[in-house]
Amino acid sequence: MLIIGAKGFAKDILEILRQNNELDDLVFYDDINTDEEELFGKFPIIRTMEEAALYFSNVDNRFSIGIGNPGLRSKMYHRFVAIGGEIHSTISPRTDIGHYEVSIGDGCNILSGVKISNSVEIGMGTMIYYNCLINHDVVIGRFVEISPGAIVLGKCKIGSYTHIGSGAVVLPGVVIGSYVTIAAGAVVTHNTPHHVMTAGVPAIIKKTNYYS
Repeated sequence: MLIIGAKGFAKDILEILRQNNELDDLVFYDDINTDEEELFGKFPIIRTMEEAALYFSNVDNRFSIGIGNPGLRSKMYHRFVAIGGEIHSTISPRTDIGHYEVSIGDGCNILSGVKISNSVEIGMGTMIYYNCLINHDVVIGRFVEISPGAIVLGKCKIGSYTHIGSGAVVLPGVVIGSYVTIAAGAVVTHNTPHHVMTAGVPAIIKKTNYYS
């Protein structure tokens, strides 16, 4: 498998792959940082899209996205699919995932300590960090980033490309728009429109996000 990125979150994905015994032929892709040729002195780091395309055609066409930022993750998805890659989910065995009506899209990264209840839908490319709680009847869009310790309670809907900060809480039934940033520690009590940043207890809109 090829992991996009060789810093930060890519190291978290490496640990999931170790837990799942998926280290064979593992490589990392990093065309920005050139300070080392191997991660931890063991796993090769390739630098060009040409090398990545050769890896996909000759070794393994699976890839996972080892970087944060919902918009950048989406761009990397399209970039690597275009050269023959197939996005792959990395899910820690140390998660607690419900057995009924749970749908997890391709390319999701779900780390240790996450608890996901029943009747939950998680869109493609979403990343859920350590010790998050996703309660029953929640729908999460594509390429959402949910930071450590965040809680999304029952019957919430989270729009695509949204980032929920560490320790934030989304109360039951709240609908969060797309391209939203929820600050760390915020408590979201009301529906939130697209393209805004919210913070506070209770959370209020602080500014407009213009990215897409």
